[in-house]
Amino acid sequence: MKTIYSPRHHGHAGNVELVAGAVVPAFEMPSRAEYIRSRVEAVKLGPILAPNEHDIAIAKRVHRADFIDFLPTVWPLWVESGRDGTAMPYTWPTRGLRGDVRPQGIDAQLGYYSFDAGATFVAGTWDAIKSSHDVAITAAGLVKAGERAAFALCRPPGHHAGAAFAGGYCFINNAASAAQWFVDQGAKRVAILDVDYHHGNGTQEIFYRRGDVLVVNLHGDPMVEYPFFLGHADERGEGPGEGFNVNYPMPWGTTWETWSAALEEGCRRVADYAPDVLVVSLGVDTFEKDPISKFRLKTEDYPKIGRRIAQLGLPTLIVMEGGYAVEEIGVNAVGVLTGFEEG
Repeated sequence: MKTIYSPRHHGHAGNVELVAGAVVPAFEMPSRAEYIRSRVEAVKLGPILAPNEHDIAIAKRVHRADFIDFLPTVWPLWVESGRDGTAMPYTWPTRGLRGDVRPQGIDAQLGYYSFDAGATFVAGTWDAIKSSHDVAITAAGLVKAGERAAFALCRPPGHHAGAAFAGGYCFINNAASAAQWFVDQGAKRVAILDVDYHHGNGTQEIFYRRGDVLVVNLHGDPMVEYPFFLGHADERGEGPGEGFNVNYPMPWGTTWETWSAALEEGCRRVADYAPDVLVVSLGVDTFEKDPISKFRLKTEDYPKIGRRIAQLGLPTLIVMEGGYAVEEIGVNAVGVLTGFEEG
């Protein structure tokens, strides 16, 4: 399996986030990608290739153009306003407030285009965002060209980014952009299987009213788990998308037995849909030692995930999302990939 990777992700480093009432160093850090890349090399998974440059207009097929155009302006506007350090929002439009008018000023715009204070900016953030997008589309191109599977080692991740909002360390939704790229290249139906611990709220929001992209999420119960405001089992899509959004929320403490049953059911839904191509949003924050998650999967479970997905027999793009137990992230993420190769 070929891996697409860009060292430009290092530009997004040293930023902080607001979590649990404290401003702390971001859990989403450059070492995550480097542990994975090193493990890919160690197990000789396959060649590691640089991404090609791709037009950002691809991202505008799933995101609002004004949102994408805003992202490269954040750091210059932040500096122009007299600040240094991490650019972070502190106020958001919510129920009872207007969200239809784009305000002026960087602080207001950061809140207008986000849902939390987790997708923060430093000087190199935009270049890392763009390189992550390029990684995903380049890997999609390998699958379109006939590869059985390809791995997009994306950083920053993407599945929390919606049509016009960033959040949860995510800015451009790489999996959604790749799924749309496949549609634009002629795929009639695409499935996205999101196995990250946290619900892919951005991916759901983007495709919720569409029937050409099936979205299946396995995740922590939003009644108690971030991102809280999407991910319930009764969210099935609307209009042309009704029945094409599937959520499997699970309680804290979920182990392999329960989680794998949800994976089995999710894979059946994908198989019934019979897509032309599968996009996997791969998060390994389901791991028992993950510092911000509460599932209890073990290292030996991750190859089983890859083997089950491989049994679908679909051309498959695997896009890296979350996982914050950084010392184990390489073994766990690449475990899914090697399991897929065995399947």
